[in-house]
Amino acid sequence: MSSSPWAGLRLVVTGGGSGIGAAVVARAAGLGADVLVVGRRADRLAEVTAKARAEGAGTAVPYTADVTAPGAATRIAERAGEVLGGVDALVNNAGHAVFDRLEDAAETDLREMLDTNLVAPALLTRALLPLLRASRGCVVNVSSVGGVLAMPNRSFYGASKAALNSLTRSLAVELAPEVRVNAVLPGPVDTGLWDLAAGEGADALRAGIVAGTPLGRFGLAPEVAAWVCHLVDPETSSWVTGSLVSVDGGRTA
Repeated sequence: MSSSPWAGLRLVVTGGGSGIGAAVVARAAGLGADVLVVGRRADRLAEVTAKARAEGAGTAVPYTADVTAPGAATRIAERAGEVLGGVDALVNNAGHAVFDRLEDAAETDLREMLDTNLVAPALLTRALLPLLRASRGCVVNVSSVGGVLAMPNRSFYGASKAALNSLTRSLAVELAPEVRVNAVLPGPVDTGLWDLAAGEGADALRAGIVAGTPLGRFGLAPEVAAWVCHLVDPETSSWVTGSLVSVDGGRTA
């Protein structure tokens, strides 16, 4: 029997300490991959990587870093080379979201969302490009359906994700054929980040979103992680690039 295509696959996952990122780490390590798990909170990274090592066939190594900090992309790329010996896939999952009306939204929130949701993925992709080219690897950006839907009262967030979608498609052409670039566009997912972004109006906003979702519920992080890993998998997605894959309960139908 041939070995799994995931055995020894080398991934860098940002925002890996919770939510979708943690679910990607668990699934990838479970399939046999070796993962550098990047996040801001050392305690969460320790929990996620310890669990992945205990339950998975692969390995998981934590690396504490803020992807928006000056020089972070270079440091993450250097650490990936040291720990993994190369990179087959980059999952740009770290994200920042603040929901507010235009007249109430803070300029600092816009800049933080652009730094996290657009600038950091662009710079990290560039920093890892030599390793990705050497392995003929791939990039999966975790975006949002907010980048393709009208987002009243969440316009800054939606704009940052629309920019990430554009970056995804442009780089898919620019970096072909050596590196594939795709994005997963989740709808509302039950994570702590969502409730934090929604603030005091979370319950009302949640009820309205559920009512407008054909499948009638929020998604779960492992459901999104499965699609992220599907786009990484060299057996299932070697001829897929430039795709924006909606995983949203039908919100964009």
